[in-house]
Amino acid sequence: MRISRKMEHIHHALSIRPQGRNGLADVRLVPNALPDISLSCVSLATRIGELNLSSPILINAMTGGAQETEAINGQLAAAARETGSAMAVGSQMSAIKDKAMRDSYRIVREMNPDGIILANLGAEATVEQALEAVEMISADALQIHLNVMQELLMPEGERNFQGTTERISRIAEAAGVPVIVKEVGFGIASEAAARLKAAGIHALDVGGAGGTSFAAIENARRSRPLEALNQWGCTTAVALLECAPAFGRGSLIASGGIRSGLELVKALVLGASAAGVAGAFLRLLQQSGVEGLIRGIGEMKEEAALAMVALGAENVEDLWRCPVVILGETAEWCRARGIDTDSLARRSKR
Repeated sequence: MRISRKMEHIHHALSIRPQGRNGLADVRLVPNALPDISLSCVSLATRIGELNLSSPILINAMTGGAQETEAINGQLAAAARETGSAMAVGSQMSAIKDKAMRDSYRIVREMNPDGIILANLGAEATVEQALEAVEMISADALQIHLNVMQELLMPEGERNFQGTTERISRIAEAAGVPVIVKEVGFGIASEAAARLKAAGIHALDVGGAGGTSFAAIENARRSRPLEALNQWGCTTAVALLECAPAFGRGSLIASGGIRSGLELVKALVLGASAAGVAGAFLRLLQQSGVEGLIRGIGEMKEEAALAMVALGAENVEDLWRCPVVILGETAEWCRARGIDTDSLARRSKR
């Protein structure tokens, strides 16, 4: 059943239209008419906690756990290798329960022996399973994903979430590699961010709404869809602003519908160190193959670098100091939640 579900998720991820509203249209960058820098000086190198990355683009968790997904992961890993991008695999629980599925994950390390690779498990995992997932692919870090609404809508999903914070804390203490907690597309708000910080987590992937909707995917698998819940969650822009007070610079990843270099830069200006892309890259891989995906990632990096010059930012740290104006629904959310956006609009890089 798990194997067929993996392939169902891939099918629906490709066929269901992305949500499209990640909140980043409400984020307006303040142009710098006197940047006083050269494109040749711009660096996209960044860090997420203890991880040093040559690029802020992360090929985010997508798949694995079925024989059919091995080829997909191999192609994604090849693109990661050629573009210097970090990559996360999909949930490895299927391979922990069935050793025959391990090659669909190990292919990533085989194709990219020197790259930054993130293991992945759900928050139901034990410490022993976390250690096994890391060892399976010689991972540099471990993602623990949160997906409450997906589980609730999933016909065979989890209904009991007791003890989640404690399990995550024990994994973070024992994993031996950095642990990054990730939402899968419903966003993390400040209350949960503060609890994760207290539990010993040092990096978050905010996983906001705007990209692939796992609520819509699970509703497509239900005999009686609960479609009102397809809109559950907060946007990527909102989730970044919610989590920034607890997880400051160097510890946030933005994901959820990021599709361009400009949106990448907006996410970085809001405090992210990197941006994860999943659905958009999967669709590009399907349409244009590995070479097309490599070109697409290169174009995203080029667009980001050009935007950085126009902001006068030579590196990611400079972007964290660039002024930014928050408008629209994102501004309304921030006002209601007491999030100070005026200081963001008035800050100065110099």
